[in-house]
Amino acid sequence: MAHLKEGRIRQQLIAFQQRFPYLSLAQLLEYFAVFGGREEGVHFEFFEDLEQSVERIYGRKYARSREWIRPSYLLEEPYRRLLIAVAKGDGKLHNVLRRARLDERTGGRLIDELVCLGVLRFEESREAPLHSRPGRWLPRELRRYRIQDKLRFRRPFDRFWFGFVAPFAGDLERGKTQRFMEGYRQHRDRAFSLLFEQLSAELLELHFAGEDPLSSLGSYWDLHNEFDLLVLTESGELILGECKYKGRPVCAKELHKLREKAKVSGLKVSRYALFSLSGFSRELRERRQGDLLLFELEDFRRLLEAG
Repeated sequence: MAHLKEGRIRQQLIAFQQRFPYLSLAQLLEYFAVFGGREEGVHFEFFEDLEQSVERIYGRKYARSREWIRPSYLLEEPYRRLLIAVAKGDGKLHNVLRRARLDERTGGRLIDELVCLGVLRFEESREAPLHSRPGRWLPRELRRYRIQDKLRFRRPFDRFWFGFVAPFAGDLERGKTQRFMEGYRQHRDRAFSLLFEQLSAELLELHFAGEDPLSSLGSYWDLHNEFDLLVLTESGELILGECKYKGRPVCAKELHKLREKAKVSGLKVSRYALFSLSGFSRELRERRQGDLLLFELEDFRRLLEAG
């Protein structure tokens, strides 16, 4: 079961909004994904957009942003390599260790230290173990399957720094920002998507607080699929969610795909929740009833009002 108070992000968002009250709600979410948890010492120029702020603060002033990493030895190996692996991968524990080229003993020791420092946290898998039936063995490929917990950063700033800045440290130390900015432009949605999922989970928690409080929330992954959100209410309802940070308005096709994935994973879903900052198609809006919940940009303002 995912603990409701584990990895709380709403209070960080509120603190960020108090530091930069002039940002619109859409800007707030985007800037928070890049600088969240690092309010002190950061300022934005009036005529800059987010991309220009990223280039100035992390690119041209790289040496200063490097000093924000505490403790400073996280910039050294093998910590740096491990944190980059967490930031750039899917977060699954064994995948992280393989990507960071660390054995389980060494990697486990480093991860425990980073958790104690408050840099990382665990998100536990909620997948049920595979069991063989009497007289039948699991296929060989399933016998090798390992359920994995995931590693998450506690602050958006740390995730962005190790996912986007640290891999180009050599260039940035020499004053070269081109490859760093190309990487940012190419993969920028990755910086925002996971944070959007976390904020969506907490918005869903607020939505059900008075009606049927949640007993478990977070993402969900199993042998077959990964889902942005799976939450359980105290009454036993299972709500499955999909989060679309950018792009066109979400259409009914996304709901159909989510239903099909739920069938493959054998999930008995009570309701579906879709989150989109670009809105929804007319067809979906007309179907918003009973087992379908829709949340868009203005709904996220509730996170700031519930501090």
